[in-house]
Amino acid sequence: MKSIIVGTAGHIDHGKTALVRALTGIDADRLPEEKRRGITIDIGFADLDMDDVRIGFVDVPGHEKFVKNMLAGAHGVDVVALVIAADESVMPQTREHFEICRLLGINRGLIVITKKDLVDEEMLALVREEAKELATESFLETAPILAVSSRTGEGLSELKTALHSLALQLPERSEEFITRLPIDRAFTMSGFGAVVTGTLIAGAIDEGAELELLPEGRQLRVRGLQVHGAKVERATAGQRTAVNLTGVETAELERGMVLAPPRRLRPTQIIDARVTVLADAARGLRSRQRVRMHIGAAEVLARVRVLDESKALDPGATGLVQLRLETSIVCVLTDRFIIRSYSPQRTIAGGIVADPFAPKHRGRELATVRERLTSLLDGQRAEKVAAFAASAAHGLTPADIVARTGWRDATVAAAVDSARAAELIADAGGHFFPTDALATLRENIVKDIRAHHAAEPLSRGLGLEILRGRFFAHAPADLFRSVISDLEKAGTLVVEKDVARLPEHSRAVSGEDAALRDRLEKIYREAGLSAPNLSEALARAGVAAVQQQHGRKILQVLIDAGDLVRVDGEMFFHASALGDLKAKLRARAATDPIIDVAAFKEIAGVSRKYAIPLLEFLDRERVTRREGDKRRVMGDE
Repeated sequence: MKSIIVGTAGHIDHGKTALVRALTGIDADRLPEEKRRGITIDIGFADLDMDDVRIGFVDVPGHEKFVKNMLAGAHGVDVVALVIAADESVMPQTREHFEICRLLGINRGLIVITKKDLVDEEMLALVREEAKELATESFLETAPILAVSSRTGEGLSELKTALHSLALQLPERSEEFITRLPIDRAFTMSGFGAVVTGTLIAGAIDEGAELELLPEGRQLRVRGLQVHGAKVERATAGQRTAVNLTGVETAELERGMVLAPPRRLRPTQIIDARVTVLADAARGLRSRQRVRMHIGAAEVLARVRVLDESKALDPGATGLVQLRLETSIVCVLTDRFIIRSYSPQRTIAGGIVADPFAPKHRGRELATVRERLTSLLDGQRAEKVAAFAASAAHGLTPADIVARTGWRDATVAAAVDSARAAELIADAGGHFFPTDALATLRENIVKDIRAHHAAEPLSRGLGLEILRGRFFAHAPADLFRSVISDLEKAGTLVVEKDVARLPEHSRAVSGEDAALRDRLEKIYREAGLSAPNLSEALARAGVAAVQQQHGRKILQVLIDAGDLVRVDGEMFFHASALGDLKAKLRARAATDPIIDVAAFKEIAGVSRKYAIPLLEFLDRERVTRREGDKRRVMGDE
């Protein structure tokens, strides 16, 4: 059975609730105050089964004081029934509700003239003409205009037929989006606990499923489901849905929260959007203006920044803005919203989300920002992926794309494949970058290493941690490793332990440096296991105190060549001396593998000053293994 949501709209006391009651037999006014005052204060709900179509009605309040409640119920509406009373015709909230529907992108509906029994045919014809005038050049311009009486029932059969026809014309809801249920009511049901309701705008919810409550980020379980008052095992997009949740108290639930699959969507407080200011708005939008933003079932306060040199959007204008929210919301690309003035509260604009996780923009970037946001709103999916990647400092992952778009994994994969085929993006370890941006990043890494070689020709290369700090300070470690690995596989650089160098980098020394290297090598080789400390060795080699730093670089050449080995701190030994020592120990092990410090001093011919550091070095090298206050000489491995 096909399910659609029909939302009422119109001025107070124009008969919206009475119309819903006449069509469904359900009184959508549920609050005691609504019964006492005879007006709708909050959104109400009813349903109507018509064989192959099930219609869920969202009845909204018409009073100007309760427009914010009307907006909480307007999300997810497929068809609007614009209600105009025959005895009053078009009134202020008729116009405001109508403009809200236009701004929210609702594109199907009909006009219902109620209270037909209270006027004559001449008055009815006049109201019909005023309704046509209101609908001119809008989505309701060619919509049916039906006159009914909720009291006598006249015209209701024709209205049901028209609603049925509209329902059949509606395309099926897309299956390319993950589950989202904006919460518009929360209450406690005796024996069941917390229950929330909302219009399921995408995806499906199954009984027993795990969902995440956003923006809080809490995981909850679905205990039970109802659709239009009937218990079901699964609710699907386009249905008014009640969800019984475990793991949460009703007091912790608020209108405007969202239920979604765990770890798919994320809260945000800065969004970029395209907005249209109403032509009859008392004033336009200005940068730094404080406004009320209504999105989904949520209302939040925000500051506007107009992304244009004029810093203003006049009435009737359309432009790009950034909204900096005072509290977190959950939204995705192309979500619609309404902007109302802070005080007095009047609807002044509506918009569509372009970037749900927008960075703060600098003035000189605005031309590029506007181009990117236009791609996000008007481009193909591959272009949208590339545009999102352009604003992601450390690349875009598939999970990032889901959080920004609400697309299912298969939809994301198809969009990514298209973007790669068009060479709009390139991949580094599962992180997507604009192709030219990734190429520039790799070029800059190589440029830094080349500059290091020029400044420090005797250095092995540039430390990997230094590179990570410069280019990937706040990025995931796997991204850094992937970029370096790709450069290494391409033969662009060579990684040796903890440093990276260019393949052509040579540390060959000549002239005075070569002579110094040879002198140092000879000093350590001849010293054997009684090697001098570093300062002594440099002094013997003729290195002046002011040149010690350069001498250390020459020493590093010997270390990297394997001629010298660091044993402890600045204690170095010639590799040949250590090789001879290891051979003596293994020869000794043939008759007695256990030695103590005294025996080691005798074998090595060294004092305790050298014995302890050498033994600890041999332990690390697994030549010896400590057993209490003695050591066992290990065999060859």
